[in-house]
Amino acid sequence: MVGAGALRDELREQTPAMIEEITALASIDSGSYDAAGVDRVVDGYAALFAARGCTVTRRPLPERGHQLTARLEVGDGPTVLVVGHADTVWPAGTAAAWPVVHDGDWLSGPGVGDMKGCVVMAAHAIDVARRHGLDGLGAVEVLLVPDEELGSPGSRGWIEERARLADACLGLEAGWPGGGVVVARGAVGALYVTAHGRTAHCAAHEDEGASAVAALAPLVGALQDCGRPAEGVRVSVGVFRGGTARQVVPDEAELHVDLRAPTAEGADALLQRIDMVLAAHARPGVRIETSGGFTRPPMEPVVSGALWELARVRAAELDIPLQAEHTRGGSDASFPAALGVPTLDGLGPICHDSCARGERIEIPSLADRGAVFAGLLLDLAAQAR
Repeated sequence: MVGAGALRDELREQTPAMIEEITALASIDSGSYDAAGVDRVVDGYAALFAARGCTVTRRPLPERGHQLTARLEVGDGPTVLVVGHADTVWPAGTAAAWPVVHDGDWLSGPGVGDMKGCVVMAAHAIDVARRHGLDGLGAVEVLLVPDEELGSPGSRGWIEERARLADACLGLEAGWPGGGVVVARGAVGALYVTAHGRTAHCAAHEDEGASAVAALAPLVGALQDCGRPAEGVRVSVGVFRGGTARQVVPDEAELHVDLRAPTAEGADALLQRIDMVLAAHARPGVRIETSGGFTRPPMEPVVSGALWELARVRAAELDIPLQAEHTRGGSDASFPAALGVPTLDGLGPICHDSCARGERIEIPSLADRGAVFAGLLLDLAAQAR
């Protein structure tokens, strides 16, 4: 079995190429609502994996661009699923206003960590592992979606379909400062509350109106009070919109609500409390509608245990830190995990200030973490032989 140090040496030689590839990809705006930009990144990923022996296919996702599969056929045996995404949180124009900068051991820019650097690292790591022999595996299948930052509403079913045919899943979210990989995630949700009232002019007909804003305003505090912070259950109203003019009774208003819970049971209990709050705040003349709910299931620690142990051994070979992280943040790795597929996430290079203006990755971690990733593939192949 090839050692992790040898894998790292090969990936260190490839690091300049990785920096160039990440820089080119992060220089493309690919916010979730920018289908054309996302597809340009998908094209870049397709070329990256095709050059390394993968069969590449695309599936259209209306208004979002394309989903990408890069599949490396090996032989008869288990399939390792790798999940990632092509979209970012950054709107059009960000790449021009905030260009990628290479400064010593740092590479900064929009999406370098979440997750263009992660996908580039994985392409190189898979290729290194292939050249050392993945006999025993059936295939390595990489799924890259265009709507992850939105909760993957159009991609969840596809990921779950492929996950049911897989025997392990490696998630490409970025690594945490200090060497973190994600062994558990909570459930994540998005709830949308819309009020429909009746408009009227405040000067002459105010009593004929029914204010949608007045109906939703008390719900802000009431919904957030449904959280149980000590239990890890949290509710946050992130958006409150309504009204058209100062002198007009508003007939439309909406709340966008973030939901977090550590377990499926906690998520169900939270939704029950929210239903009770909404019923208690009914207001004459105003109709309340809700949509959404929990969009990502929890990733329970039990599904990551065996893969964590393999990764820990590889990191020890390299003398690099590896920390087990439990997080409230969501990712597409939660979907295979909820189906019982052994899953480990946060395997990308170390990223600081992810999804913030200071987003940057530690360049040495491209080879370090890439060696752990390649080692995991080789270990799974050895187990299957």
